[in-house]
Amino acid sequence: MLPNTGRLAGCTVFITGASRGIGKAIALKAAKDGANIVIAAKTTHPHPKLPGTIYTAAEEIEAVGGKALPCIVDVRDEQQISDAVEKAVEKFGAYTIAKYGMSMCVLGMAEEFKGEIAVNALWPKTAIHTAAMDMLGGSGIESQCRKVDIIADAAYAIFKKPKNFTGNFVIDENILKEEGIKNFDAYAIKPGHPLLPDFFLDEYPEPLTKKMESTGAVPEFKEEKPQPQPKPRLGAVEETFRIVKDSLSDDVVKATQGIYLFELSGEDGGTWFLDLKSKGGNVGYGEPSDQADVVMSMSTDDFVKMFSGKLKPTMAFMSGRLKIKGNMALAIKLEKLMSQMNARL
Repeated sequence: MLPNTGRLAGCTVFITGASRGIGKAIALKAAKDGANIVIAAKTTHPHPKLPGTIYTAAEEIEAVGGKALPCIVDVRDEQQISDAVEKAVEKFGAYTIAKYGMSMCVLGMAEEFKGEIAVNALWPKTAIHTAAMDMLGGSGIESQCRKVDIIADAAYAIFKKPKNFTGNFVIDENILKEEGIKNFDAYAIKPGHPLLPDFFLDEYPEPLTKKMESTGAVPEFKEEKPQPQPKPRLGAVEETFRIVKDSLSDDVVKATQGIYLFELSGEDGGTWFLDLKSKGGNVGYGEPSDQADVVMSMSTDDFVKMFSGKLKPTMAFMSGRLKIKGNMALAIKLEKLMSQMNARL
């Protein structure tokens, strides 16, 4: 386990979903340093199946040395979020760290607030045992999970980083290895038992399935043998750009105002550009006439998959299959254009 250092003493941490599960685990970890915790969650009355409310979480936080501010917040309600922030500022002066849900917005915010606020995403390498996992996985699923403590420790490791540590998609186990943690059995519900990989990471379950079956365990997920990645059909990239070009308009250009350069490896690859800054827009092979705002490097196969909706840009970026340089906010805008292409590719 990662020890507390007191680094977060006096810091204010705004945590959504802090009444139970991973959110509460992060809150308790920070509270042990003496941090101020804003509990932003919906549960005010005990749930028949799910433990914890914002008020019971507040009691636990203060019991380990932190200060708590329970706030009724549905993250879909912008006004409730604004009200909670105002209450946090009124009680604690300001908040310095926040935990929210994560997506491609991490990249945009990291670029927008560079030098002022660090924005990072944290993902578990394995399934984490929570009430939700019990409901989804059924009886016995907990033996294939790690405790919420590993996410709390990983979040704590991120909190200790300087502000220039930003725009990262962090895997819990990886950052804890950097912190010197070697024994991960301490985080397992059932040490030594094979673990279920997280659903959103690009992991093939077949090796894990065989390992689990060798110990007599029954995998709780459907086995899917990895298939060889097919090469893109001849001309797939040209065809994709043709469809993109046919979809361009002055409105798309006006809404985007960016030039994209694609460095594609593999068959039918090379350097391609998408100009959404010049009047009417343009696409083509080679370098654009003006400097690119965003450079994206990937394989031709992944390029076609992204524009056809078969590969999410977030997952491609997290797994290293997509590398991005330049204006991250413009990279996010391109994702919207990709979604418009899906039905035609």
